Amino acid sequence: MVPVLTWQIVAHNHSTALVIAVVAGLTDAADGYLAKRFGWVSRIGSILDPMADKLLMITAFAALAWVGLLPWWLIILTIIRDMSIVTGGLFYHYLIEPVEAQPTMLSKLNTTMQVLLVAVTLVLSCCMAGPEWLIKLLIYAVAVLTSITLVQYVWTWSVKAFRMKHTEQQ
Repeated sequence: MVPVLTWQIVAHNHSTALVIAVVAGLTDAADGYLAKRFGWVSRIGSILDPMADKLLMITAFAALAWVGLLPWWLIILTIIRDMSIVTGGLFYHYLIEPVEAQPTMLSKLNTTMQVLLVAVTLVLSCCMAGPEWLIKLLIYAVAVLTSITLVQYVWTWSVKAFRMKHTEQQ
């Protein structure tokens, strides 16, 4: 759905983009529910599902920035955060020990706010005029949470790596 959603946003078909985003969210939720309910969990699925979610979110952000509805600095901040987490996770995995990725509660809140920002932006751009302050509030909330979770992940994994290396040296 990533290319279709992106195309609809860039083509200013925001009502269609909203429907696609809702369908993507519902199918992702159904997939997660079924995986947990029936134990249909795999290592590759636990890696690919969050990557697909991030790809959808980053491209939606970028498309919304392309059409002037979101600021570019927010997309850049989000990409820096995600790339830092992925790069750090790879280094940790290959230099220290295998990583079992578990999102923090703040990270889940950040993702929720990102989804809300995309949804509200699409709703206000296609269906109704809304208060500009609401979008600005969501933009700054996402920026703050993105920054905090970046620091949180870097700190947590750095401390964990330091402790692991310190334990090995003893």
